[in-house]
Amino acid sequence: MSHKIVRAIYDDDDVLLKAVKEVRDNGNHIEEVFTPFPVHGLDKAMGLAPTKLAITAFIYGLIGLFFSVWMMNYMMIQDWPQNIGGKPSFAYYQNMPAFVPIMFEMTVFFAAHLMVITFYMRSKIWPFQTASNPDPRTTDDKFLMEVTLEGNEDDLTSFLTKTGATEVSIAENHDNH
Repeated sequence: MSHKIVRAIYDDDDVLLKAVKEVRDNGNHIEEVFTPFPVHGLDKAMGLAPTKLAITAFIYGLIGLFFSVWMMNYMMIQDWPQNIGGKPSFAYYQNMPAFVPIMFEMTVFFAAHLMVITFYMRSKIWPFQTASNPDPRTTDDKFLMEVTLEGNEDDLTSFLTKTGATEVSIAENHDNH
């Protein structure tokens, strides 16, 4: 399915944030916003649902913690028990204070690496993928808002210009759903 979208370019992040609120209050649907850096409050202004990535990071950390406990118990107690510095090797809990740094590091390792993979999958950023940025200036100093065109394009164009847009253009958007 193909439909028209209006692309409005802004020079300032505060103007963009105010414009996003005005566009939503006007009843228009914002497809996407491209910015050169994160804009605080933009997700709320766009009406996006809160992310659940923090829960995912916690789960990944727990997986790393459990993996480290299993790994150290297997290596140091079951497979190859050694008397290192007089530490007993009869049970895992007797050596646990010495294993705390390893448990911490494996928790952070698993959370960090699995979160990067999750971010790439969630963002659909695959290796060797071409960029889908509609205007390369948004990686430098411009802010771009894509609004679905529903109705008169002249009215929407003039409305976006009134919100502070420096450039307004109309393009075809091809859905791949």
